[in-house]
Amino acid sequence: MNLELRDKFLERWSKYFGKAELPVTFYYTLSDTAAEWADKPKGWSCIICELAKVRKGRSLMYNAERIKCGGGKRYLGYTDKMRPGFEHFLSCGNSDIEGERYLRSPELVREFMKSQKTLAVSGMNLVFKRWDKLEKEDEPDVVIFFATPDVLAGLFTLANFDQSEPNGTFTPFGSGCSTIIHYPFLETVTERQRAVIGMFDPSARKCVNDNEISFAVPMTRFEKMIDYMDESFLITDAWSTVRKRI
Repeated sequence: MNLELRDKFLERWSKYFGKAELPVTFYYTLSDTAAEWADKPKGWSCIICELAKVRKGRSLMYNAERIKCGGGKRYLGYTDKMRPGFEHFLSCGNSDIEGERYLRSPELVREFMKSQKTLAVSGMNLVFKRWDKLEKEDEPDVVIFFATPDVLAGLFTLANFDQSEPNGTFTPFGSGCSTIIHYPFLETVTERQRAVIGMFDPSARKCVNDNEISFAVPMTRFEKMIDYMDESFLITDAWSTVRKRI
């Protein structure tokens, strides 16, 4: 990690976004000493709820043994399978499974899953660190914001500052963890590296504040966003008016 870049963003974030919450980063690594190991879950566990610790400044590292949720294991790249009967779980349920009713039918779930990709991260550990906790040896893959509407407006607009095509961000249907980890990590190997707006999953909403939406962007793209801050709309009176509310 370029520590000058780290500090440049901290200075500009404070200048243009005031005391808005700092982002969280993640990266995959073969190292087993990059951060403190997260506890192995003993009961119900969701990575979105776990990230509350990282948002408060604690750096944590995960592997397959530390992710209990089946969906979390898949969307973090630790398995390519889902629980038996998943097509009923995500839809209308059956006599044995209570359905979440996020898609209309089991058949629709099966079609949806055909388009899903897997992450090539087998054997790697997943490290989460808040931006200000990054050290020289860290190499973030993705930067994640948990943003209020005004902050999200700033990030969204900045992400499109150098784009001629309007869809510099996208909002895929999926679990909370898929929208902050799975989809943005897949974007890291694309030419455009779009940002992902998410956290619309009702099951994950209990793990974030009621006025927060996520914005996750590949690190390479984020570096460009940092460079553009001082020449973008952020220096205008329009943004100054919004900033006063943040």
